Amino acid sequence: MDIPRIPLGNWIEGGLNWLTSEYSLVTRGISRFTQTGINSLNDSLMWLPEWALLAIIALLCWKIASIRLAIGAAAGLALIWNLGLWNPMIETLTLVVIATFVAVVIALPVGIAAALSERLYRLIMPALDFMQTMPAFVYLIPAIPFFGIGSVSAIFATVIFSMPPAIRFTTLGIRQVPVELIEAADAYGATRGQKLVKVQLPLSLPTIMAGINQTIMLALSMVVIAAMIGADGLGSEVWRAIQRLRPGDGFEAGIAVVILAMLLDRLTQSLRKSRQ
Repeated sequence: MDIPRIPLGNWIEGGLNWLTSEYSLVTRGISRFTQTGINSLNDSLMWLPEWALLAIIALLCWKIASIRLAIGAAAGLALIWNLGLWNPMIETLTLVVIATFVAVVIALPVGIAAALSERLYRLIMPALDFMQTMPAFVYLIPAIPFFGIGSVSAIFATVIFSMPPAIRFTTLGIRQVPVELIEAADAYGATRGQKLVKVQLPLSLPTIMAGINQTIMLALSMVVIAAMIGADGLGSEVWRAIQRLRPGDGFEAGIAVVILAMLLDRLTQSLRKSRQ
């Protein structure tokens, strides 16, 4: 006897259709606002001459990390400039910065709440497991009916995909604060808010920074994949090279992605170490 098939796909599709029809005004408003932000940051970064932005980034690396990283950043960015991939690199950086900012703004309050509430912690951990094990390509599917083809959908999918590490590490950092310090704060009559702001968050900041580092890396990987739904940047260069069977161009764009990833990773790691 054949077992009736559960129409899970039909239910999901029906739910997405209902959401896009009922909240189309909201999604259009979010889309316009996000696209304005993307265009503004893109135009600001592209307004600067390539050599000027390269010098600013190298100086930032020197101040935050070391002269070694500054020299490496200058050499890597100079290579990207020489390969003619400067504008796609800026577009990718814009998407990563905006997606990471939105993901962190959402993740930090959620992570703090999960750390302070055992019930919320037990509720949110399975959801994070689900989000992290879902294939990255799947997040592109609901983005298209909500926001259409383009960079806004890429931001939406990237935020959902890259948010779990920031939530997990924020929760972990606060929960790992020694009990003795919490008891000492209680003994001095600290309120719950004072304990959070003056004890738990400062001590958990290195762990939180590690979560933000992971969020940036996931965001960078996702915006490259999001070229499949029309997102601009280095991912679109890779996708175009695949479509035209031009492996050399694809490897050049891939090297640019690696350089950008290493630069962002080293910067955030240096910020994390400076907070320890």
